[in-house]
Amino acid sequence: MDDHTRDLSVAPPLGDPTGWRADERVWEHATLRRATEHGVRLFNAGDYHESHDCFEDEWYNYGGGSVESAFLHGMVQVAAGAYKHVDFEDDGGMRSLFETALQYLRGIPGDFYGVNVDDVRETLRLALEDPAVLDSWRIELDGQRVTAYEADYEYVESLEH
Repeated sequence: MDDHTRDLSVAPPLGDPTGWRADERVWEHATLRRATEHGVRLFNAGDYHESHDCFEDEWYNYGGGSVESAFLHGMVQVAAGAYKHVDFEDDGGMRSLFETALQYLRGIPGDFYGVNVDDVRETLRLALEDPAVLDSWRIELDGQRVTAYEADYEYVESLEH
């Protein structure tokens, strides 16, 4: 556990995902969990740019080659690809970003910090063929498809300062 990613105020999960140390009741990297919660909820609200910012800001805490870095880099690409599809109708750009995301997410455990990574990978593969699958897709966190609330927007705003 790295001191710079420790935060005992981050709540426990609703399950036992990779990253949660059930025996100690702490997250391996609590700031990763916090960024993931905010990033997923913002993504599910359709705020892809803000979601991207949550994942990207946390990504800087990890060196290349770590599973945490690969996960966060992959999620940055997922948010950016959805942004390209929805806001710019650029499915070529979306496909390029999703192909890169799939490379980063290869080998990431299926339930990483509460994110259903298996579902993310499968949806990205489907979207490469039919981008319309993104229109109703929401990322699963702790078995739920959660959406944003005010604290998520406050969090992403705090990253800009």
